[in-house]
Parts: sequence; C-alpha cells; structure tokens
Amino acid sequence: MDDRFNTAAGWVLFAGIVALGGSIASGMYFHADDGSLPEGVEPGYFIEGEAEEGAADTGPDLGTLLASADAAAGERVFAKCTACHTIDQGGANGIGPNLYGIMGKAIGGGAAGFAYSSALAEKGGQWTWENMDAWLESPRGFANGTKMSFAGLGKPEDRANVMEFMATYGGAPAKPEPAPAEEEIDVDAPGAGLGPVEGVPVEGPEAATGMSADQPVAAANAATDNEGATKVD
Repeated sequence: MDDRFNTAAGWVLFAGIVALGGSIASGMYFHADDGSLPEGVEPGYFIEGEAEEGAADTGPDLGTLLASADAAAGERVFAKCTACHTIDQGGANGIGPNLYGIMGKAIGGGAAGFAYSSALAEKGGQWTWENMDAWLESPRGFANGTKMSFAGLGKPEDRANVMEFMATYGGAPAKPEPAPAEEEIDVDAPGAGLGPVEGVPVEGPEAATGMSADQPVAAANAATDNEGATKVD
C-alpha cells in the first residue's frame, strides 16, 4: 500500500515539475513579461481604431449664442447659484458676493465689502462677456486658487442664458458680434461652375461661354472667312 502511494505521489510531483518547467520555457521563448515577440515571429492581424478626422465641433461662437440667449431659461439655471449669491440690488453678500450689476465691473472687486480670493483679486480685467463665459465654464480653470467650489456649467447655451439673465440686473457691456456666416457656393446655379482650364481645349457652346466678349468665336471666324472667299471670287 505504501509503495503504491509513494509511486503515485512521485508521478504527481514529476508531472508538476514538468508543467512548471514548460511554463517557464514558454514564457522565456515568447517574452511573456515584456510583451515583445521572438525574432522571426510576425504579429497577427490588429484591428486599428478609426482615426479622428479634424477637431471636434465647438458649436456656435459666443456672439451667436448670446444673440439668441433666453433670460428666463438663464434664471432657472441661476437657481444653482442662489445658495451662495444674491443678485437683487442692495442684496447682501453671502458665501459669494452679491452679483447685481456685476457684468462690466472689475474682476475681483465688483461687490463692496466682500473678501475675494487673491487668485481672483489679482486676475485683473473686467467681467466682459468672454471672461464671464470662461469663469462660468470653469472657475478654477479661469482663476486657479479661487475659493469658489462650483465646478462650472459645461453647456455653452446654459452659460449664455445665465449671462443674459444677469445682464437684466444692472446692465452689461455691449455683446460681442456673431461671427459672419460662411457663404456657400451653389455649384448648380447659372454661372457658378468653373471656367475654362488653361491648357485644356474647349469645344462647342462651352467655348463661347468661357471666352470674353471681345474674343471672336471660332464658328464666327469660319463664317467670315467663307464670306471673304465668296467676295474674292
């Protein structure tokens, strides 16, 4: 009984040693640790991700957004701000400053008696539409070190609406103009096609279209030549 047990245990131990040795040998051969392939071994077929084409669409410019901004919609978004700010004229400062007439005022100094952070007080400039848009998008990105803990408004439309609402309390500077719309050429419109290409012969009616008014058409030249030949005879 003991001999059989010892024999079986020996075979099991031997099989384990063989398996361990095989694992070590395959790992060394295939470079399992560094992910590289042995010399002479070609990689298999890789599926490549689709390359991004161009930059992401940034949407309408600020002037265009402000041209259609809705103060009523901005008031609903501004409800998130009322935990820290008041906006009525003469309103008290809270965790944040009173925001009445803030548009157009100096950054970090619009509300009397409020202790602004040094990051905002030293920012400089005024609360233009562009600066307020950047501030509402990311306060910490606009003034790193600000005491304001609000993460920001990610949607450009929300920011435009909030600024439109804020402008109804104490006014605001002139809005930026919308960017001019790009003109699209209708290739199907008369006269919108490409003209003759230099070095390429033009035949038929297209020849007359591509030539200026003071240049004779080939067919007209031929008719004149024929008339001249008749007169000579």
